[in-house]
Amino acid sequence: MELNSTSVHQVIHPTAAFSRCPPQAPPPDTVDEPTWADSQLNPKNRIDSLDPLEHPFWRIDGCTGLGTQYYAIPLFLDNVPPLRFDVFVPEETASSPLVRQLLGLNAAFHTKDVVRVRRLGISRHILRALQIWTSARGHGGPDSVSWMYNNLPFGSRIIFENLDLDVRNIRITVAPTYYVEKQLLSLAKLDVALGLAPELIPEAIDIFQLSIVQQLHDSVCLVRMNNDRGDGAEISDQTQDSLWIFKALTSGTKYLFSELRNLLLMEPHPHVIAHPKYMVTKYCRFGGKTAVVGFLLPYHSRGSLRDTLPVLRIHQQLELKTQLKWASQLASAVLHVRERGHMFYPDLRLDNIVLSDTGDVVMVDFEQRGVWCEFAAPEVNALEYTRIIATDDACGQDMETAIPDEIRDHFAAILTRELPHWEELQVPEDYAPMPHGHVSYNVPWLCLSPTEQEAAEVYMLGRVLWCIFEGQSAPQQAAVWQSYRWEPETEFPEYRRTPSELRDLLDSCTRGRREVLSSLIMRRGSKLVLRGSNGGGAAEDVLAAARDWWSVEVRAAEEFLKMRHKKKASGEWNENYYGRPSLRDVVNRLEEFRNKVEEKVC
Repeated sequence: MELNSTSVHQVIHPTAAFSRCPPQAPPPDTVDEPTWADSQLNPKNRIDSLDPLEHPFWRIDGCTGLGTQYYAIPLFLDNVPPLRFDVFVPEETASSPLVRQLLGLNAAFHTKDVVRVRRLGISRHILRALQIWTSARGHGGPDSVSWMYNNLPFGSRIIFENLDLDVRNIRITVAPTYYVEKQLLSLAKLDVALGLAPELIPEAIDIFQLSIVQQLHDSVCLVRMNNDRGDGAEISDQTQDSLWIFKALTSGTKYLFSELRNLLLMEPHPHVIAHPKYMVTKYCRFGGKTAVVGFLLPYHSRGSLRDTLPVLRIHQQLELKTQLKWASQLASAVLHVRERGHMFYPDLRLDNIVLSDTGDVVMVDFEQRGVWCEFAAPEVNALEYTRIIATDDACGQDMETAIPDEIRDHFAAILTRELPHWEELQVPEDYAPMPHGHVSYNVPWLCLSPTEQEAAEVYMLGRVLWCIFEGQSAPQQAAVWQSYRWEPETEFPEYRRTPSELRDLLDSCTRGRREVLSSLIMRRGSKLVLRGSNGGGAAEDVLAAARDWWSVEVRAAEEFLKMRHKKKASGEWNENYYGRPSLRDVVNRLEEFRNKVEEKVC
């Protein structure tokens, strides 16, 4: 079965439990005997070339949005500011199976890193289309692109209205995103909006005084400062030569300002990302305000543990003393965030742990959006499944497959029981003082007490520690959402390299774990298949298996929440329901074992 937005609703999300399959079986993924209209022998179905351009005008730095959003950087402009004018290829423009196959759009669904994204046919096709668009003075043209960077709102979109095999037939338009700049907070009123003392707000630098080096992820790019700040103040040579992380969002800006507030209130810790050094601002022509579009953070050039661990393991350079150091540092950082940061951390995964120049771990990403369910604790998943079903967009689905209104209303009522007025956090995209004293927009985690939150953090920490000691890039193989340059060779909770003295600790951290969807349905290449089936299974078999699996999981989640609510009402609820150790217990156990290992070495 192909990977696309439909498969998210019908297989990957808990909505699959209630999604009614189409009346007719999906078409096969391959056609044995194509007609002349679809044949590759037909000249109209051929792509002139997907070879790299000799002198490209643009560069692709990665993609996101299930393969519909590409980070495009113009190479013909000097000192390009990080204004995030990404290329969007809406999925409906690539509905042809032939186009999807030839351009590798299914692979783009799960491929994120720059090396592999640049090899995709769709990336090279985009570059060729942009080459023509940029060369045409009456259409795009270098001067037109330069004007775009100097005048359009932050996060404006370069949209491919169609996706033709002949790049000359692709229509490209630019959509200004005035609504994004409208969501951004004014620099002059930032302290009031965030509820912070004025002295906590870092100094500001204009976005046009930054030059993009590389877009690293959807919300993170690498930048360098220009010679001056535009306000008469010079920038020191050391600061100018330094590379910085520019954090900004082109949608859901409320999470950007939530993270900013979290970081500015966080007490310093050696293994938690430092406070933002500068606010990055932009004058908004629409509304006439100087808005905060993001902030600058220190750049840690050694990358994330996700990519580091498998490389070290493969080259037999992953030493126990290093693993123990990273494990202890990470556990102490998570504990610090809870005890001294006075917040919960729902984003604990290898992607959000980077290495400093000294080889120490640093936690990043404090948006508090949460991790996908295959990484999260079962009690969090029970609430997240409820939220996903309750907020399923019926208007965005085919009426044959949309969840009935009464089902969505039923789960919305459960969520209201757990967190009254949750819709006020869920619906708005822009930041505002959070209602009812909430400190985050993460609805499932706000349903939990502080003790329950800590137990859920311990669960995630246990899975990350497994990755560290096993030297794997993720706990599960062939993850649906994202493929890795070095895929895991084993899966949690199988042990091969973890010291025997620590295995019971990791098992106790992850008490209550349930089977995950990938135990039944997995990604093979760029398709969803039944695990263990030689042929992969027909699409209708995958749909049926997903519906059955999610039906059981959703029912279990609903029963858990019902039991929890009943016991809370009677005063019998044990907030550490699964009996996991505390964060401090984990820190102490790791330090004890680390000291024991160091004593043996000495």
